[in-house]
Amino acid sequence: MSAAVIEAFYDAFSKRDAEGMVKHYADDVRFSDPVFQDLKGDDAKNMWRMLCERGKDLEVVASDVTENSAHWDATYTFALTRRKVLNRIDAKFTFEGDKIKTHTDAFDLYAWTRMAFGVTGVLLGWTGFFQSTLRKKALAGLVAFERENRHDRA
Repeated sequence: MSAAVIEAFYDAFSKRDAEGMVKHYADDVRFSDPVFQDLKGDDAKNMWRMLCERGKDLEVVASDVTENSAHWDATYTFALTRRKVLNRIDAKFTFEGDKIKTHTDAFDLYAWTRMAFGVTGVLLGWTGFFQSTLRKKALAGLVAFERENRHDRA
């Protein structure tokens, strides 16, 4: 059953259907990845809403789905630099009933910064300062999205 939920989650994501994705999340879900390190509840749901809304050329392909994991590739244009990115992600899940309770995405942040920022990413993307700044800006973008769309922060 869990594998079916994960497949439905990524099927909705491939259609940029955020509501179809977040309906599979528990109300108190926890999400983490190398950029958004600890989102809870509505913040996690709103991150997907933001990515689906803003990812005009986003393509998502999931594979290797199991009862508690999946691999997925996301291809999109990074808006800030207009550079094409292919992000290869391994996801792990825990469940509470038929709802996703925790969702952890793992990917190589330095590889991502090289694609997204080009030479700047090659030279600085590995540094703690650059990655910390990236995380702060991403979270600020989520907060702005939530304000613009009147989504409550958890």
